Amino acid sequence: MDFSPDESQEDLRALAAEVLDREDDPRRLRRALADTGITTARQGAVGAALVLREAAARAAPAPLVPALALDPLLDPADAGAPATAPVPASGPRGADARPDGTGALRVDGAAAGIPYADEAATLLLPVRTPDGPAVARVPAGADGLTLAPQHTGARIPAFRAGLDGVRAEPLPGGAAAARTLHLCTLTALIATASGALRAALDLTCAHVRTRHQFGRPLAQLQAVTMRVADISIASRALDAALLAGAWRLDRGDPDAAPVLESAALLATEDALDALYAAQHLHGGLGVDASYPLHRHFATAKWASAALGGPEARLAALGDLACA
Repeated sequence: MDFSPDESQEDLRALAAEVLDREDDPRRLRRALADTGITTARQGAVGAALVLREAAARAAPAPLVPALALDPLLDPADAGAPATAPVPASGPRGADARPDGTGALRVDGAAAGIPYADEAATLLLPVRTPDGPAVARVPAGADGLTLAPQHTGARIPAFRAGLDGVRAEPLPGGAAAARTLHLCTLTALIATASGALRAALDLTCAHVRTRHQFGRPLAQLQAVTMRVADISIASRALDAALLAGAWRLDRGDPDAAPVLESAALLATEDALDALYAAQHLHGGLGVDASYPLHRHFATAKWASAALGGPEARLAALGDLACA
């Protein structure tokens, strides 16, 4: 089966790349992304993945992970209104909600790892309710909501939300909405890791072609070319799994979950191993914080940590296998 982007999706990817290459000021970049419809029109999981991959490849200073990942859960009237959620929204992790008798929920507890929460108009939080998992829609500035910064190591600000009797609106769908939130944030994080790895591969290829050792380019050394090939294979495998999962997610295919969980495992394991290899091939330059490779490595490390690492992803695959 061919999961390659169609013509309209490829046009979207090219447009995103053009805008991201043209603007590096955060304010102008965000305006340009909105004006071109990249962050305001519904793109679907594949379209969002392609845009996020381009953004991560450039370490773009814009809140694209929440803006694009949560699109399927937002009402069309909310187009352009920033929203965010914990990543990955893998289920209720410390937030409890109870009906308040008016159709709303009262939420208590905490949610960590929420990117760009200080800029969001809405937080979408996975919660536990007496009827099972659900998603609570919490407006910014709600009474009882507090935000505390969390260190990410990347150019992505994140926050911990404290929730003390916060009044929230339940999203329709209950457990189904919680599952969609989880799969959407998985897709966003995998795409982010994919873009960071692709950028690291491009930098590494350029480096070994121009860096000389023993009187010849590093690219002529067999051990070096084999290591670069390993990075390329990891990148291609992650891209293939990402697009296969996003394609299924767009179509409501129940196999989207195991495919995306498998892709997430690649993002937390093989992709990071490949980035370590890229650093090694750069020598001392690979750990220079002023060199672009450092930004891509930090981005992929953040995505892996947000995904919970390979142990969490293996556990999630085990749960799916036993379901």
